[in-house]
Amino acid sequence: MTKSEIPVMPKFFDRYINLAGNDWLLLDALTQGASFEDLIPAQTLERLGDLRYAPGKWTVKDILQHIIDTERIMSYRAMRLSRNDQTPLPGFDEEKFGEMAMGSRRTIPDLYDEYTAVRKSNIALFSSFDEEMLLRTGTCSDQKISVLALGFVLVGHATHHVNVINERYLPLLA
Repeated sequence: MTKSEIPVMPKFFDRYINLAGNDWLLLDALTQGASFEDLIPAQTLERLGDLRYAPGKWTVKDILQHIIDTERIMSYRAMRLSRNDQTPLPGFDEEKFGEMAMGSRRTIPDLYDEYTAVRKSNIALFSSFDEEMLLRTGTCSDQKISVLALGFVLVGHATHHVNVINERYLPLLA
């Protein structure tokens, strides 16, 4: 299914969903970002070390940890909704998660390996959903969202952060 088949475009999450191509099939889009190495070479991020583009901003390791955490949360939400669980699912405090995850203590290769494992797991999860399951909706972060939309959130969220790294962090290497 494609992004145009999302039954309800959720506010806030639309900024991530809109980063995916209009005619991309969800599984193809998820597969394109299955390895972070394909998005940004690990050597490039290793050169950044613990640099931050501004005080109080995350390191690239913190960003990678945040992407991994978000992948896990969104896929958990998708699984719950795909099973027609109508329990409202709460949001999460990304700043608190970032602070407690201590991503900057990890290595880039370790984070890349974990990202790849999580994304491959998410591809398997979304591959198991039929069209009816993908179109199921529920409440996450106080708004209605579909399983299909959550899949495209995964695609666009990673793309958003790759864009941030390219625009704000890579210039630090110049």
